[in-house]
Amino acid sequence: MVLASASPRRRDLLEGIGVRFRVEPSSIPEEQMDGELPEDQVRRLAIAKALEISRQFTDHWVLGADTIVVIQGDILGKPADESEARTMLARLAGRTHHVFTGYALVRSGSPGKDRVRYVKSAVRIRHLSPIEIAGYVATGEPLDKAGAYAIQGIGSGIVESVSGSYTNVVGLPICEVARDMQELGIFDFLHTGAAK
Repeated sequence: MVLASASPRRRDLLEGIGVRFRVEPSSIPEEQMDGELPEDQVRRLAIAKALEISRQFTDHWVLGADTIVVIQGDILGKPADESEARTMLARLAGRTHHVFTGYALVRSGSPGKDRVRYVKSAVRIRHLSPIEIAGYVATGEPLDKAGAYAIQGIGSGIVESVSGSYTNVVGLPICEVARDMQELGIFDFLHTGAAK
């Protein structure tokens, strides 16, 4: 299998269930389209990333994914700089937001078998002072994460609660992905086997 993402979090999640794969990051720009619903955006980008890489690996299954943070109808991607990261965290602090991850499993030689889905989780960030926000941003962790925090890293100390899939918030809803891989015959993590 090929993972169309450079995300170390996605790589760790797949390795955690025993999937063998290679990494070939997609170059698809993660752009928003006016009026597009969050679930439509993550599905569109996930399938675009997977299809781009599947053209190079026609005999392999390819997994593409995209994760966004949504609060009050606004999509928060990765912050451009520390100032934007502080602004995002100030907006999330003391509130509940949603994390959407879309994923696509495609194989050029298996038309009609593609899977494109999304998973939504609710996350509440505790109240944060400007000093706490600045301190977290200074660690550098928020700068390449959607919504400017990492639930599996230092950011775990600011997450009050999660409703829904935790791994979805990390960047890949591994339960759902594993189920689809099993159903498609790509990999059965409950039995001996390997990703194809």
